[in-house]
Amino acid sequence: MKTRITELFGIRHPIIQGGMHYVSFAELAAAVSNAGGLGIITALTQKTPADLAREIARCREMTDRPFGVNLTFLPTVHAVDYPGYVAAIIEGGVRIVETAGRSPEPVMPALKDAGVRVIHKCTSVRHALKAEAIGCDAASVDGFECGGHPGEDDIPNMILLPRAAEELKIPFVASGGMADARSLVASLALGADGINMGTRFIATVEAPVHDNVKQAIVAATELDTRLVMRPLRNTERVLNNAAVERLLEKEVSMGSELQFEDIIEEVVGVYPRVMTEGQVDAGVWSCGMVAGLIHDIPTCQALLDSIMADAEGIIRKRLEDLLG
Repeated sequence: MKTRITELFGIRHPIIQGGMHYVSFAELAAAVSNAGGLGIITALTQKTPADLAREIARCREMTDRPFGVNLTFLPTVHAVDYPGYVAAIIEGGVRIVETAGRSPEPVMPALKDAGVRVIHKCTSVRHALKAEAIGCDAASVDGFECGGHPGEDDIPNMILLPRAAEELKIPFVASGGMADARSLVASLALGADGINMGTRFIATVEAPVHDNVKQAIVAATELDTRLVMRPLRNTERVLNNAAVERLLEKEVSMGSELQFEDIIEEVVGVYPRVMTEGQVDAGVWSCGMVAGLIHDIPTCQALLDSIMADAEGIIRKRLEDLLG
């Protein structure tokens, strides 16, 4: 399947593995790239730029296909050495970067001068247009269904994707609610050039996370996510658990008095305990509504092979047959 995204990034299938904290390590990125998609390493999971440089080198030992690095610009408890991470990406020979959070404009000159192609994750058409205007090569358009930060507009992909198609000139992929061939074909029909999957890739053999996390996703339904931190305008979609219930109770009881410091126990430093140690109730962690469509834990190769084969079946059989 050829789309503007496969051509832009030099990949076989129009499927990108999103950057996820304490999930998107070299093992997963290499497995996705080897399967024909675009694997992504998450920069900020690595404690220092030197650690990221080592992770990039480790990924290069596992695949000779294109892979990228996610660089997210979000409020953090500690200052982040963004110039150092950018330098590690460039010096490591990475030519694809997924940016997210705040605008990547401050780092764009360095990335573009190094020949890096940038895909920015956006939760609205206006943000995608800004990404296009500052020189991003592509956008990842993130609907309200997504795990992690869906923005504050609450627009689902059935509306957001065709709106993006109406406005954007650069290629874009659909993110949020993506799990299988149906997701891919529907996204293409709505104007996207491919899909970005996050939660679906956590529940794969190669994802280097505790089996408790994978089993929690498989066991979840589409009704098992919650939105937290809405009062702080830092909304995050997470899998429901005891810590999430505690946080939501604080939001209700404290109302407009709520400060980030009040929820540090549920939010900060949680991912190593959840993803590495398997303490799935230790705090809040991102998960999309798409968990309701995830019923198994395949290899990345099997997952991508099935998506592409089934997508061809949907297009050539079901959709063509509807035409009579």
